[in-house]
Amino acid sequence: MRIVLLGAPGAGKGTQCKRIAAQYSLLHLSSGDILRQERAHGTQLGKKAQSYMDSGALVPDVLMVEMMVGAISNAVDSGFVLDGFPRTVNQAIKLDKALAHNQQKIDMVLNLKIDEVTVTRRMTGRRSCPKCGAVYHIENLKPNVEGICDNDGTRLVQRPDDALEVVANRFKTYFQQTEPVVDYYRENNTVYDIDASKAADKVTDLIFERLNAINLASKREN
Repeated sequence: MRIVLLGAPGAGKGTQCKRIAAQYSLLHLSSGDILRQERAHGTQLGKKAQSYMDSGALVPDVLMVEMMVGAISNAVDSGFVLDGFPRTVNQAIKLDKALAHNQQKIDMVLNLKIDEVTVTRRMTGRRSCPKCGAVYHIENLKPNVEGICDNDGTRLVQRPDDALEVVANRFKTYFQQTEPVVDYYRENNTVYDIDASKAADKVTDLIFERLNAINLASKREN
């Protein structure tokens, strides 16, 4: 399966992508994780993307497409779930063209719907470990010792893109530039809306229900 998971920042895309990838043996391709790796390693792509990421703005299409199409090319046989990409209609068009070159297409687009109040509470409360990358939350995923990573004892930090003003800007940017991507995919009847304000396990159940239906339909066709 080739899946795109869309939704505003803080909708839970990362959590659900990991679960989808594990359940269906797919490659989880997170644009945010890959960008942060490039940034941490000081690559040219990372340096170019850093200023955009810190301000909450979208990384330009030319950088995102180059990176993600390259990553997707390694998942031709296994299938994949895309997390955080495409974020603009232009990216979606270029992705479709790249897949069509290999006689492939996106099988399903899952649209995680959530309101701004819930997003703000989720994101501004996140804390992460700068050493191992573990993520916690001050309300519902606390470490054993406040402010300290359970894995390695490193002091937790709030990522710059989880600051209140950045979160507000990211949410605004999402609906201005990324929401049209949902409309683009709706034209192909591949979009399924999922209520992402529910508990994570409930959201997972709804997603698996949809994906299992696709698997069953595919087996019948074959």
